[in-house]
Amino acid sequence: MITIADIEKLIVDSPALVLYLSRQGCNVCRELKPKIIKLLERDFPKMKFQYIDLDLVKEAPARFSVFAVPTILIFFDGKEFFREGRNLGIIQLSEKLDRPYSLLFR
Repeated sequence: MITIADIEKLIVDSPALVLYLSRQGCNVCRELKPKIIKLLERDFPKMKFQYIDLDLVKEAPARFSVFAVPTILIFFDGKEFFREGRNLGIIQLSEKLDRPYSLLFR
């Protein structure tokens, strides 16, 4: 099981990271997660993706200020670039990632 320390290390060690925080019973979360993974694999292959089950990592909501699920946190070079919760579209996510990703990797 992943811990807060593991997540913190992943944030610091990853040039580009998507944290996907959700709960097991969230239907929106289950539908959105594979779409985000597919987008990353297709358009942003150097970004890491990490799923965090808030039912298992109990400290995560407080540590990352998560008030709704799913919450998507995007990090570039260890710094939170943006966050989006619940009402996120794949097109909007792609548009938000495009410029910083291009600057970092292309």
